[in-house]
Amino acid sequence: MTRTVYVNGEYVAEQEAKVSVFDRAFLFADAVYEVTSVLNGKLVDFDNHMKRLQRSMLELNYGPKIDEDEFLEFHRKLVSINKIDEGIVYLQVSRGIAERDFAFPSSDTKLTVTAFTQKKKLIENETATKGITVITVDDLRWKRCDIKTIQLLYPSIAKTEALKKGADDAWMTQNGYVMEGSSNNAWIIKGKNIHTREADNLILNGITRLAVMKVAEQLKYRVVPKQFTVTEAENADEAFITSATAFVTSVVKINDYKINNGKIGVFTQSLREAYIKQALDTLT
Repeated sequence: MTRTVYVNGEYVAEQEAKVSVFDRAFLFADAVYEVTSVLNGKLVDFDNHMKRLQRSMLELNYGPKIDEDEFLEFHRKLVSINKIDEGIVYLQVSRGIAERDFAFPSSDTKLTVTAFTQKKKLIENETATKGITVITVDDLRWKRCDIKTIQLLYPSIAKTEALKKGADDAWMTQNGYVMEGSSNNAWIIKGKNIHTREADNLILNGITRLAVMKVAEQLKYRVVPKQFTVTEAENADEAFITSATAFVTSVVKINDYKINNGKIGVFTQSLREAYIKQALDTLT
């Protein structure tokens, strides 16, 4: 079945979807994006994804604003047309079409807005039952990782390096401290304390990250946003990642060190179940 995608207000077959070669997303990676999960045919945490999108656009001085109601409408329509019961909607907003020039074009340049769906098993899947393994690599990205841009070449390099070494993902590090994963936030548990790096310009403040913090506190664990070292991670009681598609997924091995004897941690599993329950209760 042909997938229907959204391009600047139109719903078209994926084979017919086209964007100009002069679009700044194509020439400069001058675009931002969001990935919203879909459960039971409805959107997870859509409002917060839109708030982060608006922030990313503001940080990059995009001129036109978005209409959140309009965005909600086409997200829902894409989910319906493509019969997505479980999966994601990928949204991308670029600064638009302009003559190639490093300087930003005028603020009234029309945005390019595209979106498509992917069917994915988010709740029941192999990583949920087995966990994942990660390696650590140097973080060589730019210093505005808090803006969710499509500049993802280095995370792709890190992920590919991990796969070459038999791991599932990579945690990027600076000066011995863990920043985040290639497309997720990194967490460790020591005793009753949960640590994830504080949100600043060096990591993306994940929407799932924020939701999981609240869920963890409801489960009587203390969330302490602070940076932690690779050594601390390798010696953690439990470790996990969070993202819109991974939800809460256990990390069972970091480099050569097994976490929790290579098994999914009890608390991590409880946190995943609690997060999914909350997500199902707050669908849009």
